[in-house]
Amino acid sequence: ALYLGAVSCRNGHPGLREFRGWAYAHRGLHDNETDAPENSMAAFRAALEASYGIELDIQLSSDKVPMVFHDADLMRICGVEGKIWDYTCAQLQEMKLFDTEETIPTLAEALELIDGQVPILVEYKMDKVDTDVCAYSHELLKDYEGPYAVQSFHPFALFWYRQNAKDIPRGILAKNFIRDNKEKGEKSDIIDFLTTNLMLNVLGYPDFIAFDWRDADYFSLKLCRLMGAPTSTWTLKDPAHYEEVKGEFDLYTFEGFPMQ
Repeated sequence: ALYLGAVSCRNGHPGLREFRGWAYAHRGLHDNETDAPENSMAAFRAALEASYGIELDIQLSSDKVPMVFHDADLMRICGVEGKIWDYTCAQLQEMKLFDTEETIPTLAEALELIDGQVPILVEYKMDKVDTDVCAYSHELLKDYEGPYAVQSFHPFALFWYRQNAKDIPRGILAKNFIRDNKEKGEKSDIIDFLTTNLMLNVLGYPDFIAFDWRDADYFSLKLCRLMGAPTSTWTLKDPAHYEEVKGEFDLYTFEGFPMQ
């Protein structure tokens, strides 16, 4: 009974109807070898033109501006030392993405471009555990008129929404962390066990579960699905992967191939 209570979800959020039937372009319809790199305005424009929903990542600059960027570290994408929260918004917007002319967008700029044309999955990155990213982003999102849902690997982000903006659809991101750690030769801890088995749902009480596509048969996911929770999967990178899990999930996030 305690386990069922811990993994339970808030089922039946009416807003999730608007998200079904869309394929979601991971970090926009991007290709890091072209002029439309991940989480760029060009990638978002490409997704809009192809009529795909958009998944994007949010972190805060040092001056508390919500920025659209995935990594905590700037080196892979911008070739710059340091973390994204070490720099101001103005400094970050001078940095180029993968040697293109694209720069790091603000959430405000992305929302202005998308303008309700397609649904958005907003992922809060919390490598630095600070729910200010939720608070400052919500100040922008609360006036946005298009459909959006929030999601995060960190249950504190969902807990913030449960306490402060409970009507917004929220989802927990998860995967088999224990398997991944084993593959990397690392040991798992109690947090890996709890998150893999969705036992921290008790904090955020999510509206949907977003699980790694490779774990479509994982027990905790199947249990939540059995209890009526909508499910999402990420990130499909090959048509064969989609065919493998087609029909298993309600929402699909993809990259690297034209999703049908």
